[in-house]
Parts: sequence; C-alpha cells; structure tokens
Amino acid sequence: MKRTLPAVLLSLTVPLALVAGCDGGGGGDAKKANAATGPITVWLSNNQEEVAWGKAMVEAWNAQHADQKITAQEIPAGKSSEEVIGAAITAGNAPCLIFNTSPAAVPQFQKQGGLVALDTFDGGAQYIADRTGDTAEQYKSPDGKFYQMPWKSNPVMIFYNKDLFAKAGLDPEKPALSTYDEFLAAARKIKAAKAAPFAIYPAPTSEFFQSWFDFYPLFAAETGGKQLVEDNKAQFNSPEGQKVAAFWKTLYDEGLAAKEQYNGDSFADKKAAMAIVGPWAIAVYGDKVKWGAAPVPTSTKKDKVETFSDAKNVAMYSACQNRATAWEVLKFATSKDQDGALLTKTGQMPLRKDLQTAYPDYFAKNPAYAQFADQAARTVEVPNVPNSVAIWQTFRDAYSESVIFGKKPVADAFSGAAQKVDQLASGS
Repeated sequence: MKRTLPAVLLSLTVPLALVAGCDGGGGGDAKKANAATGPITVWLSNNQEEVAWGKAMVEAWNAQHADQKITAQEIPAGKSSEEVIGAAITAGNAPCLIFNTSPAAVPQFQKQGGLVALDTFDGGAQYIADRTGDTAEQYKSPDGKFYQMPWKSNPVMIFYNKDLFAKAGLDPEKPALSTYDEFLAAARKIKAAKAAPFAIYPAPTSEFFQSWFDFYPLFAAETGGKQLVEDNKAQFNSPEGQKVAAFWKTLYDEGLAAKEQYNGDSFADKKAAMAIVGPWAIAVYGDKVKWGAAPVPTSTKKDKVETFSDAKNVAMYSACQNRATAWEVLKFATSKDQDGALLTKTGQMPLRKDLQTAYPDYFAKNPAYAQFADQAARTVEVPNVPNSVAIWQTFRDAYSESVIFGKKPVADAFSGAAQKVDQLASGS
C-alpha cells in the first residue's frame, strides 16, 4: 500500500550537489567542536508538513541567534535517504543535524564514525530521559549511549473503511477485530460480500522495512513489547512469532490479502477494507474515506497492546564543527513549544512521556488523534544492533518465502533465518 514517509525509500527532491554546501570538514578535535558555536546546516525530510514546521522552527531560532544561524535544506536526492546520509558521512560533509534519521540506520552510521553521542553534552542523557521517559531506553546503542534523539513516532493501528464494513454486515462503529479469530471472521465476511477485493493489503514486496507494516506490529502486540532481536538473539522463532506468522499465512492462503504488488493506495482505492497505518493517515484520507481505527489484533483479547513505533529521529553528525550550537538547536527543536507545533502541523506524535497532558487543547479539538496518542505510549522500536538492515532483510526474505508465497514451511524458514540473525546481531 502507498504510504507517506515510508521508513526508508523517500521521494527526495533536492539535488545531490547541495551536499557540498553543508558545513563539515570532518575529523578535527571533537572536544573543540563540542564547545564551538556558530552557524550550522540541518537537513529536513521533504514531507510538506514537516518542511513547513522546519522552516518555522528555523525562523524562530534565527530571530534570536544572529551569530548562530541555521541553514535548512531538504535532504538531497538519492536512491534512499540512508544512502545519501551514508555517502555524506564518508565524504565528511554531512550537516550538523538531520531531522529524518531512521533508527534502523543508526548502527551503520555509528559504525561509520558518523554520529556524535549526545551524552557528551552536559545533561544530554538526562534531557532525553526527561522528555521521552522509559521509551528512550529503546534508542540507546549497545555501548549505552544515545546517538539519536527520540523525536516523533507514527504508532501503527488498523484503519478500516466504515462503509465497506457496513456493506459486509459488520458493525462500522465497533467492529470485532481484537483477536485473530475475530479479525479473520471479519475478513472472510468482507471477501464473501464482495465489499472489497481484499480485506487488507500490506505490501507483499521484499524491501527490508516492509515487515514493519505487517509482521512486526502484531509481533510487538503478541509478545507484550518484544523487539525482533533482544540480547543479540532472534526472538521471532518463538511460539508467539509462529502465531503471528500463522495468522498472516491464513490471510494469504485464503486470498484475504493480496500477493501482488499494488501501484497505488489500496485503502483509498477501496481495493482493501483495512490497512495498517499511523496517524499521518488521518490527514491523508480525511473526508475521502469514512474510516475508523482499532489496535492491531492478538491471539487472545488484551486490554492494551503494543505496536510498532514507525519513528523518525534526529541525530548529530560528526562532520559538524559547531556542535554546541547544534545541541542547543536540538533541544530547542524538541522543546514543548516546538513539539506542539510539530504535532499541530503534521499530526505525528512527539516522543514525549506527557504527550496527552502536554497538549490537552489539541487533542480536545482533534479527538481522532487521541487514540494514536494513547497508543504512542506503548510502542516498540526496531532493535539497535549491528547489521540492523541485513537482519531485517534476512527476516523479510524468510517471511516472504514462507508466509506470503508458501514456498517453504514457516518453521523451517524462521529457524534458518534465526540462525543467520543471531550471527549478524553478534557483529559477525
């Protein structure tokens, strides 16, 4: 399905030549750079709403800091943002801050020597803990330091089309979707009534990040918040992982989910009655679809479930020479006021422990976002481990082969993938 801001493959618009314009120089004396103030360059995502927020944030900072001005650019064009950032690290000309750093890419950027530990600034770790709370622990690197500022999340839930549900004889206001059995029963009714060609249509393609929008949210919910890898060991080859896989395999085997790629938005185009999306979808679908939202299902009913965070964070890059300014800008950009502006402009959830109480007026005026804010308190991030992308690709390949296309038994595919993942997570 089509998504705004896919976690890795972004439609990027600024010419690569702009990379050369970033402050940097690489190397140098880190202690000196950490204490230095002056102009800095930052990169923003090319998402329209985020760019609007970024420009306003920069304007507010620059109005008060004539000698420490920010120059903001949209992230340069390339195959993926991670590729562009990795190349900039290698060239030593990355900007000071990138407001579009994927947690999955942090281990590789750190391995390249491209990131600055935020703990090196006075009160750095405490600032992150105070703003984000216990959730911040998921963003620590194996050495115990923060190389990324937890910034914003898009906790994913089940979106459903109320009109299509009504057509299938399902309750459009309070449909039973909380367990696998309930979800499958609803899916079968949708198919039988021909309300939509498919009940749900996650992308069946092989990109490593696609598992974040089918298997992983349900795995997080089923396990009570486990990551794919913990203590350098794969967690998916477990009874819980097998249950999640069996659920999705049933959907594919019965034709309730599609095995072909759809070049469009299957939910908006009514090719599917449901989708797994984050709060960004509220503005995208707006009045075009009469929608409802529900937590992702689990094998047995639970009062509260976890889900995938779909977060994007901010990192400071080691080419930055005026890091004292960059740190102050980072705090300014993640302040209560700026987080409120981000929430208002984008509908994305700042990674704050006091989210709902911090912005009561916003959630009172925008009740549709309140359930996502509640879900934002229970999110699971991708594991911060060596070879992160390779781990996800290994898992995706096994999942595609066994769950989607049925070419191999799930138990065999997951067992083999778990052995490879264990090796990769250990750094080998």
